[in-house]
Amino acid sequence: MPPANHRQPPFFLTGTANPLVRLVMLRRIEVLMQAIVLVLAVTWLGIPLEVVPMSALIALLAAVNLITQWRLDKGAPVSENEILLHLAFDAGILGLLLYFAGGSANPFVSLFLLPPTLAAAMLPARHAWAMAAITLAAYTSLIFWNLPLPSPRGDLAELDALLARATAGGEHAGHSNSFALHVLGMWLNFVISVGVVVFFLTRMAAALKDRERQLAAAREATLRNEQILALGTLAAGAAHQLGTPLGTMAIVIRELQLSHENDPEIREDLTLLREQVDRCKQTISQILASTGQSRDESLRSMTVDAYLHRLLDEWQIIRPHALLSVALQGTQPAPLIAADRTLEQAILNLLDNAADANGASQEALRFAANWDGETCRIEILDCGPGLNVDAAERLGDMYFSTKAITPERPGGIGIGLFLSNATVERFGGKVELFNRTDRRGGACTRVTLPMSRLKA
Repeated sequence: MPPANHRQPPFFLTGTANPLVRLVMLRRIEVLMQAIVLVLAVTWLGIPLEVVPMSALIALLAAVNLITQWRLDKGAPVSENEILLHLAFDAGILGLLLYFAGGSANPFVSLFLLPPTLAAAMLPARHAWAMAAITLAAYTSLIFWNLPLPSPRGDLAELDALLARATAGGEHAGHSNSFALHVLGMWLNFVISVGVVVFFLTRMAAALKDRERQLAAAREATLRNEQILALGTLAAGAAHQLGTPLGTMAIVIRELQLSHENDPEIREDLTLLREQVDRCKQTISQILASTGQSRDESLRSMTVDAYLHRLLDEWQIIRPHALLSVALQGTQPAPLIAADRTLEQAILNLLDNAADANGASQEALRFAANWDGETCRIEILDCGPGLNVDAAERLGDMYFSTKAITPERPGGIGIGLFLSNATVERFGGKVELFNRTDRRGGACTRVTLPMSRLKA
């Protein structure tokens, strides 16, 4: 665990949830609305504003936004202080624009609420309070230093008459044009503010939901890794304990072979039994060896078709009575791959599951594989009863097995598919299990692996 004084950076400072990306989008809206309001104020309302300096400020804001977008495209990291600096810059531009348009008397002065709101949503508390202090200082300065907002030259008689009727006794009649302009500015200010707030908060809510999904996936992966670690510990202990009885069995089988050399039938059965014991000893040795062996040391380079043929030959030793039909095709010459023992064991587990599902069917188990430069796809098709709805929903859960319990077979313990799926995912692939749609019925186990993770 990290030390107590170690503070992780906020989630939104990395990846697609970077707040600077949102600020760039909001700034585009800001530049567009400022330009529109300036044009309408000068042309439609006839207000003689300082067009040149105000246009220069809007152009400066647009230029800084373009530079920020270019910096984001470069993929440079973003700090909390930089976010604060951008918000302060936006507040400064707004303050200068209001300076040329009446200062604190301008109805758009309430837009100063947006920078501290954004800071409170995106940054730590100290940055939010700093942003609040900056905007308060700007607002206060505009009370004492500003250029008065000139009276409009346009005709606002209709709007003024409507406002006069709406107020008690027409008390604002003496200030018709200025009051009408103020109300119109307040309305525009509300439209802009509500649009920006809704836009930003919906994006923040989407980012929070996305982070919740990522955290849930991370918790699930951590739990699965803990389960795999526990299984690995148990497997290593069991392997150590099974070594002695298997060695004893091998000695007894050897003595039985020597004493039944003249009986071909018994000798054949004992040979098969000896192969199975040797196979068990080899597996145990590999488990014990893997505890001190890195993945790179266990890699063996060979072509993908040779790898699959060797794997199937090994499985046929384990399941000598299983009928198997093999179809391999892909680009030639076949690419070289280097897969460690864990991937072999995962595919062997899937073959075992399919053979068990095939049961006493006279149909052969079908193993089909094809590959190209990007992907290797493996399909294992059995002719068993297929999957019911409950099994389809719980497949891959630890300790859930679809194998029926019979006198000859005590059923499965439900870790084969779980471990196989975890191993394949570690190689960047996936395991899919679904019912076949052809007339033969049964299930199909599909393994998809990226060649980039397998190539030697």
